[in-house]
Amino acid sequence: MKGNNLARFAAIKEFKNVFEFPQEAESKWEPYFGNNQPIVLELACGKGEYSVNMAKAIPEKNFIGVDIKGNRMYIGAKKALEENITNVAFLRTRIEQITDYFFPHSIAEIWITFPDPFLREGKAKNRLTHHKFLALYQKLLKPGGIVHLKTDSKPLFDFTLEMIAHHQCPIIECIHDVYKQGTPAFPLNIQTYYEGLHLLDHRTIQYVSFHLPELPITVPPKKITHEETAL
Repeated sequence: MKGNNLARFAAIKEFKNVFEFPQEAESKWEPYFGNNQPIVLELACGKGEYSVNMAKAIPEKNFIGVDIKGNRMYIGAKKALEENITNVAFLRTRIEQITDYFFPHSIAEIWITFPDPFLREGKAKNRLTHHKFLALYQKLLKPGGIVHLKTDSKPLFDFTLEMIAHHQCPIIECIHDVYKQGTPAFPLNIQTYYEGLHLLDHRTIQYVSFHLPELPITVPPKKITHEETAL
């Protein structure tokens, strides 16, 4: 497996649709795509199922899958090259650094599909809908931009609803069971690799989409835990 991963990391360095920690990336996207169509990001994209499938179905938008794990990204990038899907690209970087790679207010939508829920309370700051990440997204999104979350984790879903309420984010759609009425409409019918596993395990899939507020999002002071007080 390790050898396979190394081969994939080597391969994506030659893929024209993969950008690894690029310098001056803000100016690269329009020349790469050859147009100024709206850009949609898929954060923690894994194998890029949403980026690739939405790009195939929506040619009037450009899609960029973002992840740090190049061995997974290889799958989606290779598929896009093989099928000549030209309105999708992949960016290898950490989500915390995402504002380094795009002009302010240049992104139309952000999709977060089955991210690590970081269930331990001490890891809450790593959840991709935490205050600090919403503040980053606010810098990236155009006015009226949309954030989408699709997850099998009820704790993460509930946490996200708390963040939405805290920052008074207007909710567009909130679905507590995506598959309750059968197969959902596009694009929620797109399944990631992990979603397929979750469904086989009879887990409930949840979805929410929302706008961010006009007022700047601030990160509340860190709460002092009982353990830290004891120290």
